[in-house]
Amino acid sequence: MPSRARVDEFIAAVESGDHAGAIERFYTEDATMQENVAPPRVGREGLVAHERAALARMRQIESKAMASVVEGDRVAIHWIFDIINLDGSERRVDEVALQEWRGDRIFRERFFYNPQPPKA
Repeated sequence: MPSRARVDEFIAAVESGDHAGAIERFYTEDATMQENVAPPRVGREGLVAHERAALARMRQIESKAMASVVEGDRVAIHWIFDIINLDGSERRVDEVALQEWRGDRIFRERFFYNPQPPKA
């Protein structure tokens, strides 16, 4: 079960822009991530590679945790991501991440958001 301090460390890493590093430091080797109803991605190494590929398509990303709840091994985080893509298009992702932790690491995460097209 994660401590509040451990969850806050994770949030701080993401808010600092170190998305791939946060996966490396805070996820189990066999972790999974799932976008809405898509099939989950499996394995920390693949999760890091996927994150780096996504970040490579962005010029800038600002990440802000609006609220978080720690309840035993379960954590919920409300995120706002403001993204500027390489082509200059902008979008905002308003997302809730539900996490299951194993000790002080995340082993299952699912994201819920309404995909939006880039702002004109």
